[in-house]
Amino acid sequence: MNAPRDPADPDRHARDDDARPDADEKSKAVRDGAPDDAPPAKKSYREILAQEIHEASIELHRPQSGLVMSSLSAGMDVGFSLFAVAVMVSLLGGEIDGLPGRLLVSAVYPIGYIFVVIGRSELFTEHTTLAVLPVLNRDARLSRLLRLWVTVYLGNLVGVTLFALFAATLGPELGAFHVDDLEHVARGIVDHDGWIIGLSAVLAGWLMGLLSWLVTAARETIAQIAIVFMITGLIGLGHLHHCIVGACEVFTALIAGADVTVSEAARFLGWATLGNAVGGVLFVGVVKYGHASRAAREG
Repeated sequence: MNAPRDPADPDRHARDDDARPDADEKSKAVRDGAPDDAPPAKKSYREILAQEIHEASIELHRPQSGLVMSSLSAGMDVGFSLFAVAVMVSLLGGEIDGLPGRLLVSAVYPIGYIFVVIGRSELFTEHTTLAVLPVLNRDARLSRLLRLWVTVYLGNLVGVTLFALFAATLGPELGAFHVDDLEHVARGIVDHDGWIIGLSAVLAGWLMGLLSWLVTAARETIAQIAIVFMITGLIGLGHLHHCIVGACEVFTALIAGADVTVSEAARFLGWATLGNAVGGVLFVGVVKYGHASRAAREG
């Protein structure tokens, strides 16, 4: 596999001389007596873009079996967001429309995302939307991008279905939540016109693409967790539609026997998947790539 090209600086030799002034300044500061344990400088947009392209290129060339297992794991792990939300809805007695209820539910909603993002599993709306960057940078073919999307998407759906089977059976038996709680959650997802779901999903996909960008920018794990919590908490607070987590919520309600139909689930999944893909690819992948590349050329 060829190493991905740096979109910000095609001249490999010149890069070593003048592309890292921060490093030179830091070395000078150390020589002048500054502490050598000072916190590292924040990453530039060029560094973030280069790292995103590098990591996405690795995923695009990953063996099929590895992608399947990683996406399956992500689908199951992210299901804990549904479990946490259903438990919180049950504890609140279904009263989640007021400010306290919405804040509490949105506070537990990020749990599954944290497991997936920090654990580096493949979630359709997180890693895969920015996988378009190597294609834009001409380091990978479109066919590899489509292969990644399809594999991860289907693997995620199988994973959330397995979790839904588990949660729909065990949750009510343990008294952690009831079928009515699952129905309350699911109806909040499917009770919208298709175009509303689609536009809501665009915002959610946009936020998930930003999540990947900001997690790459962060240097410490605790900062990455804070970013995931903040962004996915906003998705939960705003009732935005995420195709994979939403699928887990709707599938669990279906399996538990709640008043949700297969056609409603399919309509939600179609609109949410389209919106998430557009939001992540267009508003983050394409825009961030264009911004970083253009600024570097002008600089």
